[in-house]
Amino acid sequence: MQKILLIGSQGQVGQELKKTLPQTGEVISVTRTELDLSDPGVIVEVIERIKPDFIVNAAAYTAVDKAQSEPEIARKINAQAPAVMAKASKNIGATLLHISTDYVFNGQKNTPYLENDSTDPLGIYGITKRDGEQSIQEVGGRHIILRTAWVYGAYGKGNFVKTMLRLGQEKELIKIVCDQVGSPTWSYDIAMRITEILKNIEKVPTGIYHFTDSGSISWYDFAMNIFEEARKLGFAFKLQEIIPINTHEYPTPAKRPAYSVLSNQKLTDCLGTYPPYWRDSLKKMLVQL
Repeated sequence: MQKILLIGSQGQVGQELKKTLPQTGEVISVTRTELDLSDPGVIVEVIERIKPDFIVNAAAYTAVDKAQSEPEIARKINAQAPAVMAKASKNIGATLLHISTDYVFNGQKNTPYLENDSTDPLGIYGITKRDGEQSIQEVGGRHIILRTAWVYGAYGKGNFVKTMLRLGQEKELIKIVCDQVGSPTWSYDIAMRITEILKNIEKVPTGIYHFTDSGSISWYDFAMNIFEEARKLGFAFKLQEIIPINTHEYPTPAKRPAYSVLSNQKLTDCLGTYPPYWRDSLKKMLVQL
């Protein structure tokens, strides 16, 4: 039976992976307290002791705005730790699957981003994630870099869907940005896609791949859909009105890409299966809540 080391098992995607990865082999999960990603020696020790066939890195510094004031911490976790994982993985002949982000792009395209499009991140978070990708590629071991976007799920607090549900109970009016477009992606769907990759690893060559749920929408329209679907399920809200605003009306420490839709075609061609539609997944996640 193949052995899988899951790093970042307490995160949104990590908690879903704990449920899906056992389909493919024995899973050894490590949390932040068990594996300090800012300590290269600890990373190497854990990987060499466990000697997994696969390492799935679902850990990251994801506080996009906070990263602007904590660049060194973001760099250690998002750029330096993946480089150490890649070297240790290569030394034992394992495959590293590393989760990355749409924030490596500047958002100036108006057609879905391909894996080989030039990266041009707008903030520290995106820069450190891009650097992490590059460091893995430079090591040259067997790896899959999986970029995703607009992740939400039942676990954790900091995702858009759960924030909307909370604000809808607290406020009568909320304002949501309407000029940023992307593909909302359920963390469970990411976990299932990663599990599918590991089951069919011979079909997926080393390299960068994109995975999001299919379809695209603005944050404003996504919010409208969240409340529409939640109300059908009996969620009660104080909310009366959602007002669309432009990005410049809601300044944040870090800039976001205006358009970050990722093309799923490359991975779809490898596996022969298509991503779920974002609204179908939203319904399932709300039912789960």
